[in-house]
Amino acid sequence: MSEPDSEAPFCLPRMPLTRLPKKPLPLGTIDTHFHVFRSDAPLNTPCSYTPQIATTADWIAFANRLGIGRGILVQPSVYGLDNQVLVEALAAFPDRLRGIVVIDPETDPTEIARLDRLGVRGVRINTRNKGGLPLTAAETLAANIRDFGWSLQLQISPDQIDGLAGRLPHLGVRFVLDHLGFIPLADGAWRQHLPALQRLADNPSGYVKLTAPYRLTREHGYAGFAEVVQALAASHPEKLLWGSDWPHTELWSDMPDDADLIDGMQEAIGAPTLARKIFIENAETLFFGR
Repeated sequence: MSEPDSEAPFCLPRMPLTRLPKKPLPLGTIDTHFHVFRSDAPLNTPCSYTPQIATTADWIAFANRLGIGRGILVQPSVYGLDNQVLVEALAAFPDRLRGIVVIDPETDPTEIARLDRLGVRGVRINTRNKGGLPLTAAETLAANIRDFGWSLQLQISPDQIDGLAGRLPHLGVRFVLDHLGFIPLADGAWRQHLPALQRLADNPSGYVKLTAPYRLTREHGYAGFAEVVQALAASHPEKLLWGSDWPHTELWSDMPDDADLIDGMQEAIGAPTLARKIFIENAETLFFGR
């Protein structure tokens, strides 16, 4: 790995998986959001954090232990437009992995076709981190990826959700909101943001990731997260995706326990039919149709 940016602090190392969840994940679970990092891969300048190394092999071991069948590898902001680590992972596990890249909006269709053959199924827009693509790239990207059936993956701020609910449906591609749009959970603040999430999911092309509650609140037990999950599962069960967010980058304290996170998610979802949709079926439709 290249020398870290002096303003990009090292993330905490992930916690080892010391126990399994109380209830096994549904057979065939798909992890729709994780990252990997290789020690010799150069970091983008600038970047928002310096990652701890967590390789594809590390995720495979993590997934095997938990019974996760397949995964969607998401390009982290610290690698900018250099998707080499992701591409190598897809090539190593073509039946098990699909990928979400970060590319120049003007990327040639022949390069998009090459990435598509390797298992890439979307492009990430990220307005929250250095090295991410801006929302202004959405129209150009959508036009270039539409024929490939790719989606736009969006890491944005809560105040951008409402505008997207009206803007994105006209782009003609599916779109996926990372980490519940970073809506704040503390003191019931999620209640004022829930309608915007539901409006976004009302669109046939809109999906929401139920991921990373530790990014939405500092409260112990992630108060409010279960309520948001339950409300969305009641209104839009076919539009929800689960992801581990492994290895939990950009944390400087309170590294979560993965088994605790899965326990909390399964308790919030409850019904096995809902669990199959959220842990398997919705992701299978979105990412593994071919």
